Amino acid sequence: MLQFFEIFSENRTFMYLSIIVLISLGLFLFSWLKEPRNLINGLLFSLFLILLIIWLSTIIVATKLRQLIISYEIIILIFILLLIATASFSWLFFLWNAYLVWRHESHTLANLLTFFLGIAIFISWVIFLSGAFRLIPTWLKIFLYAPTAIILYLLLVAYNFLVNLLLYQIVPRQYNQDYLIVLGSGLKNGKTVPPLLAARINRAIQFAQKQVAKGHQSPKFIMSGGKGNDEEITEAEAMKAYAILHGVDSKYILLETKSKNTYQNMQFSQAVATADFGNNHYRAKFFSNNYHIFRAGLDAKATGLNANGVGCYTRFYFLPNAIMREFAGILLINKKRHLIIIALITVLFLIFAFVNLLNNMC
Repeated sequence: MLQFFEIFSENRTFMYLSIIVLISLGLFLFSWLKEPRNLINGLLFSLFLILLIIWLSTIIVATKLRQLIISYEIIILIFILLLIATASFSWLFFLWNAYLVWRHESHTLANLLTFFLGIAIFISWVIFLSGAFRLIPTWLKIFLYAPTAIILYLLLVAYNFLVNLLLYQIVPRQYNQDYLIVLGSGLKNGKTVPPLLAARINRAIQFAQKQVAKGHQSPKFIMSGGKGNDEEITEAEAMKAYAILHGVDSKYILLETKSKNTYQNMQFSQAVATADFGNNHYRAKFFSNNYHIFRAGLDAKATGLNANGVGCYTRFYFLPNAIMREFAGILLINKKRHLIIIALITVLFLIFAFVNLLNNMC
């Protein structure tokens, strides 16, 4: 400990680095606590994490303790090897996950996303290891690097999404809510609440019970969900019946029966809460599956609903496929921005390829 203070007091560069780390942490916490639904929070957290690693590395090297430095280098080496192994065999994981989803869930195209990703990664590795790129002209090879650059860009976007998704799971709960909005999903046999939807309602009931136990008022539930083409009743009505069966007094249940998607869940639930409360100065939380709450939070933000989400448990095998769907939804929210960047990457590599072709011709 004494050596640490000596490093801090005698090394001005380290002192400045420490201040920068603290500033980056402060910026992240300020942004995240003020608005957890901002995508920039993932970037700010990653910046803090990188600076923290540099700061920690500086301390370890400055101690000049050989055993500590060697241990730290081993940890870094193990981490790098794990990253390489994960990248090399990710296709196997995704194919195994696709098998589990196919075995336990409905056989839909949306539930095959991990299968398609696994196949794509496997084919990419086969092409790379076969050395097929060596047989094509240099100019064409340069242009074919564009898809790689686009994939790297999408991986960075996916990483930022995953960081935000993880951070959103630990947003402060604040047990003083006026309304608990439960987002609907499809009904079983057109009228029965399925396990996935039941988990959302149960989580909201647990939240309400804990809020009351803390000495606060009992919140009202807003069951949000319209009637699908294959459903006999609205999702909201089925959810209300389930909640009453599980001990919720009907006087604490409001219905929103028009929504067809998450955006409308937020939009119409906001109208229900405002009409019941008398103004829009109420406090609210919404409830969905843990993989869905961040994107739902973005929809809530887009509609002007000041509410953050609380997630319920989802079986682990279902998460990779579900998170991929959520990521696709995030891409669509900002599709213009992503399409422009992808187009710029493509044009840039096209120019490089054209220049190389002209040089070869000359």
